[in-house]
Amino acid sequence: MVLSPNIRKKLFTLIGFLLAFNLSTVAQVSQQYRDSLAKLSRADHQLMMERLGIDSLRSGPSGDPKSPNAANSDESKATPYTSLPDPLMFADGSRVKSKKDWEKRSAELKEQFASEIYGRMPENIPGVTWEIIEEKDSLFGEVNARFKKLIGHVDNSSYPAISVKLELYMATPLEVKKAVPVLMQFSWIWPPGMNRPKPEGPTWQEQLLDAGWGFAMLIPTSFQADNGAGLRAGIIGLVNKGEPRKLDDWGTLRAWGWGASRALDYLETDPAVDATKVAIEGLSRYGKAALVAMVDEPRFAIGFIASSGAGGTKIFRRVYGEQVENLASSGEYHWFTPNFIKYAGPLTPMDLPVEAHEMLALCAPRPVFVSSGDPLVEGHWIDAVGMFKTAVAASPVYEFLGKKGLATDQYPGTNVGLMTGDLAFRQHDGGHTEGSNWAVFIDFAKKYVIK
Repeated sequence: MVLSPNIRKKLFTLIGFLLAFNLSTVAQVSQQYRDSLAKLSRADHQLMMERLGIDSLRSGPSGDPKSPNAANSDESKATPYTSLPDPLMFADGSRVKSKKDWEKRSAELKEQFASEIYGRMPENIPGVTWEIIEEKDSLFGEVNARFKKLIGHVDNSSYPAISVKLELYMATPLEVKKAVPVLMQFSWIWPPGMNRPKPEGPTWQEQLLDAGWGFAMLIPTSFQADNGAGLRAGIIGLVNKGEPRKLDDWGTLRAWGWGASRALDYLETDPAVDATKVAIEGLSRYGKAALVAMVDEPRFAIGFIASSGAGGTKIFRRVYGEQVENLASSGEYHWFTPNFIKYAGPLTPMDLPVEAHEMLALCAPRPVFVSSGDPLVEGHWIDAVGMFKTAVAASPVYEFLGKKGLATDQYPGTNVGLMTGDLAFRQHDGGHTEGSNWAVFIDFAKKYVIK
């Protein structure tokens, strides 16, 4: 059934209203509601395809290794390309020869990423006012800390039909008498009744507090839902006044990064926080968002990018694990600009003007730790080797800027950290988690936050 534009807009308005009540957590909603989200996501995805003039897309592989259409996990078939774009070469073929040249090249790369992959940031994003709604002393492990829950109220006077709020939770150690570094994580909310993964040792929050850090947990789905149906709501819907995105509009990853910048605005006002030493971290899709936030926000001092895979720190054109065709499907396209869809249709990943290593290079000279799980435990979907190769290919930019890249281009395997440079990589022996790499990251970061 084809819906009229008026009916379709009413349906998206309704779904935006529901999303405003933070019903995006899967276990808290009915199957019927989830089916409605999927249907509306497909409808918006189809609309973007029509505007791009695309009739059909290539299907992506399955993440199930037993499927007939299973994603490739054979390294001998993974690299149909012979070379990657050179981040130190301008689009016209001239070389980057100075730091001033790199500033120009960075602007060129950012424009290409905005146009073709992550979308353009709108100019009229409204402001955010932060409110502390809970504050108390709490014990995390053996560390006494000051805990706060905050809400960021987005000015919706331009379009009152959509209300947007950012949720932020944070804690800083009480016994440290000076401003402390903080790690900000893109975090999930675990719904009532769902068993949370329990680490064998101290939680990541306890490890950070014990090391003298604070932590901040930003809930991305509080201000932009993780589905295509939510594009008419949240901060993207507010800026667009409930209308569909333009073909080069920002996607959810960049919107989540915007939220991290606004949370950093608040941290700059907190006397317990050293806002010059704030790290950004995320796992999986939130690892993709952490990479985007690191590039967009120069105030983030360090990045911890965990198992981000395709769309994050994995070579797009590698035929291994998740592919561009998966990213451009109706289940994931919302992370990116609508223009990106065409690389699963008439174009291919080989046609992309930029690659993932150039996104990682845009973080330079700031330190970044790329994390992965063991493929035999985490699975091959994330493509640990592909993320390692991304870090290798970004290393020349770090070295050009006077920093250290990876010490080798030989894949290190499990539990062998390449930690001596400003760009680091380690594959731990666990699954789809930061796992034991939390302790490794904290040790890596000490040389930057303890002066």
